[in-house]
Amino acid sequence: MAIRLSENFRALFYAPFYATHATGAFTEAGVDVVLVPSPSPPAAVKALLAGEVDVMWGGPLRVMMSRDSDPRSDLVCFCDVVARDPFFIIGATPRPHFRFANLKGLRFATVSEVPTPWICLADDLRRTGVDPVALAPIADRTMEENEAALRAGTLDAVHLFQPHAERLLASGAGHLWYAAATRGRTAYTTLVTRRGVLERHHDELLKMTRAVHRTLGWFARTPASEIADRLRDYFPDVAPTVFAGAIERYRALGLWGSDPVIHREGYDRLHSAMRAAGALRRDIAFEECVDTKLAEQAMS
Repeated sequence: MAIRLSENFRALFYAPFYATHATGAFTEAGVDVVLVPSPSPPAAVKALLAGEVDVMWGGPLRVMMSRDSDPRSDLVCFCDVVARDPFFIIGATPRPHFRFANLKGLRFATVSEVPTPWICLADDLRRTGVDPVALAPIADRTMEENEAALRAGTLDAVHLFQPHAERLLASGAGHLWYAAATRGRTAYTTLVTRRGVLERHHDELLKMTRAVHRTLGWFARTPASEIADRLRDYFPDVAPTVFAGAIERYRALGLWGSDPVIHREGYDRLHSAMRAAGALRRDIAFEECVDTKLAEQAMS
């Protein structure tokens, strides 16, 4: 049977997921996977819970929140891909010795589209003694709007992902202040399913995980320009040089893990940030939300 895989939303840091299709890795692993578009992360979770798809990719944040609101939730993460935070702080002027305290008093815009980037950045701020609320960040604009505002000089700094960051850096309109991936492991994007599906379709999901593992290896050794060329149909509006630059920057930061095993260290970092932000009412154990058996099998 075909496994229905729900896209979370279209984003460049999800490139390995698209590459499993573009390189034929799923087919070569012996599993038929159909990619199902989704308008938003909440919609993908809803489709998974309704049985409209079998697997989605998304943040462990969604799995923890589901478990927090309903202890009977059977959502489970089983294959790691994005092992670090893909967001950046880009400033209008060079600041080679940037500190989070430098954001005080600036016109600083954060991400409005999804919650995880700000939850993680706010945790970074707190750990260095900066009150996130006191910054009064602008939080009601899209990353597209914030990129344009930085170019126009109406913002001093923006928080966004690729290719927005790469376009600003390549044009000289922006300067890299902070790459969130440098904080270390943060469980950002995994394959997610329901425990019943994990049991019923063990063989298919094992093959999927093997395909992802193979693709992560391909990503690590393939020239960025070739990756950009292979995936251009998924991002037709991104210039090839910007696409390749974004891939190269992410790769240098170790954004994508070398294997599909979800690490407790990354989970704990995200969990801690969510607790500090009030996004979780209680502690959610790693074992409640993560199953590493398939990933470990895939590597053996």
